[in-house]
This record gives sequence, C-alpha cells and structure tokens, in this order.
Amino acid sequence: MSGGTILEIHGLNKHFGPTYANRNIDFTLRRGEVRGLIGENGSGKSTLLSQIAGLYRPDSGEMLVNGGKYDPHSPLDANAHGISMVMQELGVIGSLPAGVNVFLGRTGQFAKGGIVDLREMNRAAAAVFEKWGLRMPPLNRLTENMIIEDRKMIELARALSIEPEILLLDEVTQSLSLNNRNSLYELIARYRDMDRSVIVITHDIEEMIRITDTITVLRDGQVVGEVVSAETDPDQIRMMMVGRQISGDYYRDDTTPDCDGETVLSVRDLSVPGELEDVSFDVHAGEILGFCGLSDAGIHSIGKAVYGLIRGSGTVHFLPTDVNITSAPQALANHIGYVPKDRDREALLIHASIRDNAVLPSVEELRAAAGLLPPGRVNSMAEGIRSRFSVKSTGIAQTTDALSGGNKQKINLGRWLAKDLRLLILDCPTRGVDVGVKAAIYALMKEAKKNGIAIILISDELTEVLGMADRLLVMKDGRVTKEIRRDEDFTEQSVIGVMI
Repeated sequence: MSGGTILEIHGLNKHFGPTYANRNIDFTLRRGEVRGLIGENGSGKSTLLSQIAGLYRPDSGEMLVNGGKYDPHSPLDANAHGISMVMQELGVIGSLPAGVNVFLGRTGQFAKGGIVDLREMNRAAAAVFEKWGLRMPPLNRLTENMIIEDRKMIELARALSIEPEILLLDEVTQSLSLNNRNSLYELIARYRDMDRSVIVITHDIEEMIRITDTITVLRDGQVVGEVVSAETDPDQIRMMMVGRQISGDYYRDDTTPDCDGETVLSVRDLSVPGELEDVSFDVHAGEILGFCGLSDAGIHSIGKAVYGLIRGSGTVHFLPTDVNITSAPQALANHIGYVPKDRDREALLIHASIRDNAVLPSVEELRAAAGLLPPGRVNSMAEGIRSRFSVKSTGIAQTTDALSGGNKQKINLGRWLAKDLRLLILDCPTRGVDVGVKAAIYALMKEAKKNGIAIILISDELTEVLGMADRLLVMKDGRVTKEIRRDEDFTEQSVIGVMI
C-alpha cells in the first residue's frame, strides 16, 4: 500500500423492506491496497460492493472517491469514476457474442456510420484478454452455451476494459479452476504493483489471507473488525464472522478409503466429442468418488454425461435397476440426483418460490391419483426442507432470487437429500457459500455416505476433494490420467503434479 486514500465510506445504510443489508458502514480503501471483505452469507458484503459499483443507491451515508463526493447512479456512472465490478451472479447476456459482452453499454466507440464494427470490437476485446493473461473464449460465439468459467472470464475482461482504479471482485475465484485462479492471483498482484486498488469477496479464508493486505469482516450488515492479513489466521477470521469459535476440522478426519460397498454405477468408455474421451470408472454404495482437473480437463462434463444431460458414446450402467442411463428423466426415475455447478442457470427456477424449487424433483411422488398436486402435501414437503436445512427466508412463498447464495444452495441440495437416492452427483457443491454453510454441506455429505448413498464429487477446490473423497480421479484433456486412494499420496502437491 503505497498511496493515499482513494475511497471513503461514512455511515452507509441500505435496507430492503424491514431488512437492513448494511448498517452504518464506515470503510476506507488506500491506493495500491488489496482489501478482503468477508462474512457469512447475508452479512451484507455483496450489497456494499453493489453500492460502490452503482447497482444500488444508498438510503443514507456518503461515499468519496479521491476526496470528492461519489454518488453513482449506474454501473456506467461508476465506470466513469474508475470503478468496475465482477458480480457473484453471472452478468453476461447469453444471446450476444462474447466480444460484445466485453463492451456492453460501450459499443458506440466501435460504430462507424451508425454500424458497429464487430471485427474491431473483437480485436479490442482480444487485447484485453491478452494484456491481463486471461483465458479467452471464442469471441464470436454466443455466451448462453458457454461454461460458467468462460462467462466469468468475459465479465472480468469487461471490468478490466475500462482500466479501473478500483476493481471489485465478488466471489470470482469460486467459479474458476486452478489454472485460471492462479491467473487471477497474478492479475491482483499486478494491480497492487500498479498502485491500483482491489476489493475481494471470497469465502475461502485461507485464499483471502494469502492474496490480500487487509481484511474487513461484516456480520449482520455491520463492520465488526478489520485485520492485517499477514497478522491473522483462519480461526480468528471465523470467530469474527460468526461471533463464536468454529473449528476448521469439518472435512473427514479418517485416512482410510471406504470403497468396498456394492457397485452402484459402472461407466465404461464414456466419450463426448470435444469434452470426454474413453472415461471409465465405478462408484460404490457409501463411497465418495472425487474428480478434479484444470479448466479444460472435462470434470464438469462428467456430471452432465452421467446424468444424461449430454449424449455421447459408451455406457452409464446403473446396476441396482440394470439400466443404461441415457437421459435426465431416466436418471431421476432411477433415484439419481444431480446438483450442477451453475445453480442459477442449470438447477433452480430462480424467479420461482422456495416451495416450487424445493418440491420440483419430487413432483411425481407428490401427485395424487387424479394427477393433481395436493397443496397440503406440497407445502408440507417444502416447509420440511426449509426447516431441516435452516434456510433463512420469510417463508416458502418467498422467491428464490431473494436468497443469499448459501441459502439457495441449501434448497438446491436439500431437495435431493429429501428423496430416496442411490446416487448423488455434486458439482462444486460449496461454490459461493460461507464457512458455516460449507460445514453443513460437508456434514450432510458424511451423513449421506453413512446411509449408503454413492456420491460423485466434482470440484475445482483441491482441499474439498482431498478432504472428502475416498478415491480421486485426476483428469486432463478429457481423460482420466490417474486414480489416487485416500490411504495413498493424498496431497495437493501430488495431485497438482498430475493435473499439469
């Protein structure tokens, strides 16, 4: 931190109805500072960044940038003041190509005679990706079918394209695999060296301590403390976040793999053009089988292919019913559940109620003889899921888009665990959730394992798969390159050595 103050916030308040998201926030950011912002889901972190970025207007209080009053009316207004943000939830327009998404709201700079020069725009977009060392997706391709990681790279390039003095990153790393995450770390370090400032939100406490200079902790919408990153530790941060001591030992504490149950799923020679090639594996009752790899390894295609969402060659043989799974309805009918990485686009009906989302996988079981859904049974099941998984909400009629990321994920996971499952596929199940929700999800996984449910755990978090899996399949370029058992060399170093 070499410069003076660039951003000051005094007495900032923001409420939504009766709920205070931010209360009397005081905050100061210096030039060349990387500031971490951390707290439980619903603590007000994203709301604070959204006000700095011009997405929300404060109810009271003031902000100053470079000593002058700052009251942005929109993200473009914030851009004009040298501030840009990459949001936690995806912010690309799927019907537009990647290159256009990089310059949303600013395409006029490429217009000639009223016609936008797409070739020139793509050249400018490519220059942004190249300058900052970001993985570049096909710029002429529509973003709607791109993986979440590529869409997040587009948002990051958009934010960087204005050369901001303050870069706001809301849960960006949680969407990225190891290689792209390392690229982002390098970018943040370059920003610090350029005497520019970054505010980072991440639920990975170890990561936050490693990449930031200082950390501000929020609880219930208020600032409860600020620490120097080099002088703190994860336990202190956790205690500040929740107001009590939380043990970090929420992974499994055993070192012995449990892979001896009956075979539940047998996958042979599974291939999907451009994504998977000759993948074979078995998963057993009561086993957690992990998958990890870099961004182009194909791990996220595994879940989709096993659940029948994408088609290729090979077999996905579900042994309890002697069925070859070829479609999602068939998987659902055979007691297989799937929690995708991108919950807002691929799992939840984001504008529907908690009730509708909670019961969606169980509609057939809830139907009455006449084919109708009895409201009493529907409400009872939804309320049971909301209560069992401690979903913070006003009730089952509340829309899902009003929930924090952690509470969305509780609905996403809880609706499957309320069913009689034989196999559960989890793709990045703790993405964008705080330490408390993460611990609860791991506890649910251990309970499911104990109850004999087979689990396929796909994750970009090495600590997650190493902490929870009985066996780990490391993938590279769409192929399985190595299997490592829990009682073998189960370390980050050994896995990274295979991944790269």
